[in-house]
Amino acid sequence: MEVGTVNGGGSRARRLTRRLAAQRGASRTLRVRHPDAGAPLRADRFTTAARLRWLHTASTRIGTTLDLERTARELAEFSVPRLADGAAVDLLESVLHGEEGERVTGSAVPVTRAIAVKSLDSLAGLEPSPVGEVVDRSRRRETLLTLHCLRNGEPVLVSRMTDEDYRRVAPTDSAADAMRRQGVHSYMAVPLTARGILLGSADFVRAGDSPPFNRSDVQLAGQLAAMAAVFMDNARLYGREREHVVSLQRSLLPRATPHTPGLRVRSHYAPATDAQGVGGDWYDVVPLPGGRTALVVGDVTGHGLPAAATMGRLRTVARTLMTLDIAPDRVLARLDLATRDLEDDQVATCLCAVYDPADRSYTFASAGHPPPLLIGAEGTPRFLDVPVGAPLGAGVIPYDPLRLCVPEGGRLVLYTDGLIKTRTDDVDVQLAGLRSTVGEMQSDELDDGGLLTALRTGDARFDEAVLLVAESCALPPDLGLRTWELPTDGNPASTARTLVTEQLARWDLAELADVTELVVSELVGNAMRYGTGPGQLRMLRDGRLRVEVSDTGPDLPQIQHADVSDEGGRGLQLINLLCRRWGSCRTAEGKVVWAEQNIPEGPG
Repeated sequence: MEVGTVNGGGSRARRLTRRLAAQRGASRTLRVRHPDAGAPLRADRFTTAARLRWLHTASTRIGTTLDLERTARELAEFSVPRLADGAAVDLLESVLHGEEGERVTGSAVPVTRAIAVKSLDSLAGLEPSPVGEVVDRSRRRETLLTLHCLRNGEPVLVSRMTDEDYRRVAPTDSAADAMRRQGVHSYMAVPLTARGILLGSADFVRAGDSPPFNRSDVQLAGQLAAMAAVFMDNARLYGREREHVVSLQRSLLPRATPHTPGLRVRSHYAPATDAQGVGGDWYDVVPLPGGRTALVVGDVTGHGLPAAATMGRLRTVARTLMTLDIAPDRVLARLDLATRDLEDDQVATCLCAVYDPADRSYTFASAGHPPPLLIGAEGTPRFLDVPVGAPLGAGVIPYDPLRLCVPEGGRLVLYTDGLIKTRTDDVDVQLAGLRSTVGEMQSDELDDGGLLTALRTGDARFDEAVLLVAESCALPPDLGLRTWELPTDGNPASTARTLVTEQLARWDLAELADVTELVVSELVGNAMRYGTGPGQLRMLRDGRLRVEVSDTGPDLPQIQHADVSDEGGRGLQLINLLCRRWGSCRTAEGKVVWAEQNIPEGPG
């Protein structure tokens, strides 16, 4: 009682003693296990603050990327040794394919795949399901504890494992024996559930002198799994969006490269690793009259679905314009107007090249696009100085063309900026790297798309890329191409009939002479009547027989309605009836009118 006489000091002393004891106890609790300690923690000794710090550390080390499989690996790697001596993460097959997860009920066995496995070096003898393989649970579908976790979405805890428990935990007898030999004595499994969707499960084991799992460990593992599952579901949704954009992009690109006389074309498309980098790049290979070929590459600004949709519309418009006008500069001018009419405030770069096998010449026009690269027959690459106009949609026209001839065996490389773009280098360094890389590559490696692999590595793959490699080559033996300059005086129609008849005889196609003479007479007559006279006559044999007559007139011919009493106006009607198809398009000098016939099957 003596203590209590000093102003109640006894009670204050007792309260102070209890407070100090509580502080020492709390201090000891916080020092039991640091979140980065090298052995499994005791969750029941965690304070609320320590638990939150531990989970915060996990949130900084799990889900660092939007890659589903990497997120699963980060979960397993963080758990060992902070929570367990060994961990494994399995995901549903449907989740890996970008679909929503499912809750499996009844006797069905969920199809899962092993994605991540991590353990201490002392447990290297365990036999988990190999990463990347489907987990086989069919042998013990009724007793396997992981199935209970997946079917019911509930955690499973085995604090002290018995001989029978090893068989209920391991998928095979061999794996059960390995767990027994390695001294595994405690097991728990938690479901990976996010937004009410089951994604998979995570298994944890402890061995040796590690403390067994308890309910506090299960609760902490459940919180960790719930957080990781949200990251995984974000990655799943991100991957699914990327696949949708890539699928749309691929569906809008050409499915196959058409046959091009005198030109061997190889096309390659590489999507971006980032879903936001996909959407705007396109290419096209368009057959034109007289054996000509149009090569088009373009890049719409922006990314994602809007850019992919704009790209599809521009590609359709460009293909339509190329069939009406084979002058690339005028095609880009009209394509600029079409881009402005899209009303989505997007612009695009585009490069158009028309190849003529008659003289191995290219005609280029560029709307703000990177320069094409020409590799000569000796293998030396050089950039072509194509006049660069404003991007499509900017409203600054006209565009200036460039025409040049290439040697046989020369390769033209067309591409979008995603092939060379990096986040650090300027455009001159990027172009220099492209020229240097091309100069070191073999021809077959370049044709097979090796340039994409060589330049698009690591961080350089954040944007998609298109690559076209076109090689000028000699016409094959079964293909014929002849051109003649028709006279402007005398009887050019008679001259044209004689030329085509003699050429058809040399090609063993004399049975087509009558129709071809009639077609040529009509085409030359129209050139004399509505133009300033015929210019060039061209014949192409390539699976079909094509005849073409050029002139400098501005108007394109159309089929007229002729009355019974009219003396003329039936020429194009006859061509339309006798030929497979016919058409006309503008050129830099005027226009060409062409007609195409089927070649009969037979020895000829």
